[in-house]
Amino acid sequence: MSIVTKLLHTRYRVDDLESSVKFYTEILGLTETRRHTSPRGSTLVFLATPNSAEEIELCSYPSSGGVQVQEDLTHLAFLVDSLDEFEKHIQSFGIEYSDGPHLKDDGGGFAFIDAPEGYEIELIQRGPSPSDGGY
Repeated sequence: MSIVTKLLHTRYRVDDLESSVKFYTEILGLTETRRHTSPRGSTLVFLATPNSAEEIELCSYPSSGGVQVQEDLTHLAFLVDSLDEFEKHIQSFGIEYSDGPHLKDDGGGFAFIDAPEGYEIELIQRGPSPSDGGY
């Protein structure tokens, strides 16, 4: 018997909710699935990723103070078909990779971009026969 049965969502608290929603929907292609106010007064926006059951929850809760994300504290990782094609996409929005791309001999690799509020986003390109977690 398992204690938990499924990971449902990951929450990131943000100061500028609309800027973050725009980033995750326009830059990463996520879809806003729902939005509501929690009983304690925070505004919650849930975002779905293609081919994934887990969602990302963005939370705006100004009364808890400003968001300060420590460097290398946490990141979200997304699979992309091509780091080169994704780079062209983000450049059309004036965004550059903050680290990478780092490519392996097998065609896999990874790169990072910075999301609003200082969160890092990792983009992973799998090689033909993925190893090491897919990159």
